[in-house]
Amino acid sequence: MPNRPNDINQRAKMVVDIATGETSNEPEKTSGKVRSGKARAKALTAERRSEIARQAAQARWS
Repeated sequence: MPNRPNDINQRAKMVVDIATGETSNEPEKTSGKVRSGKARAKALTAERRSEIARQAAQARWS
């Protein structure tokens, strides 16, 4: 199911598009497997996690 817009006019257009067959109401297929943050952190080395955290802190405070 596609994301529903919050704007009432955009939502109405989406409903019309679905009703006329211009847009599908089926969920979009995603490529690959969705991973949790815990699974990602477990797969990373401590050095790589530290590097990612350092980059995030630098971006946040710059």
